[in-house]
Amino acid sequence: MNRPPEKTYVGLVDDYFGGMTPTGTLVRDGQVFGIIPETETCVGWNYGRLEDLYDKVSAAWQPYGNLVSRLPPELRERHERIFGAAIESARAQGWAPALGDDE
Repeated sequence: MNRPPEKTYVGLVDDYFGGMTPTGTLVRDGQVFGIIPETETCVGWNYGRLEDLYDKVSAAWQPYGNLVSRLPPELRERHERIFGAAIESARAQGWAPALGDDE
């Protein structure tokens, strides 16, 4: 019996507007905390690897209550740089944060 091909992540570059998705946020958070290198886009990663990254990122955020404002200066600067560049790139591609259906 043939198994269907395993789904893998397309990576930040080919994700919706350069990763303006929950998975893209996860990857950038992994970069911020140094869990993965800033050059890692996670292209080709399977669900198991992404789930492992999620667990590590969740643990890294825990001391800060998931709030950027609580990050120490070095991490806050890295977060602002990484996420700022992602937002700038996404906007240049036509991305705009959408309101919910009822707003």
